[in-house]
Amino acid sequence: MEQSIETSFEEKRKHLIDLSDEQLKEHFWKLAEEIVQPLLDLGHEYTSPSIERSVLLRMGFSSIEATEIVNRVIQNELMGKGAGHIVYLVAKKNGLSVREAGLKLAEGSYWDQMGQLFNGGHE
Repeated sequence: MEQSIETSFEEKRKHLIDLSDEQLKEHFWKLAEEIVQPLLDLGHEYTSPSIERSVLLRMGFSSIEATEIVNRVIQNELMGKGAGHIVYLVAKKNGLSVREAGLKLAEGSYWDQMGQLFNGGHE
């Protein structure tokens, strides 16, 4: 015989019934992390030039600018770090806007800084 929705709900929530609001909140965020972590792992492990260009386009760079930044990311063997992440770090570390940082990277500036940063394992 099929269980009613109410009966099923009551059975499934038994382990939660005695939890405080704070405990429920902690439990929720723990479950949310478990769900999202595989997606984050995929994002860190698998990228492509087209994905990285797409990120940069959404950050406000033109197609030509995004392509040049991604080409330099590849040349510097930093593809796994993410082009947008690199632009953001350059901006943050050098007091630049994101746009200024990206344009400087496209021109060839700051790559030594990024190589040292990532090879040193600080980011």
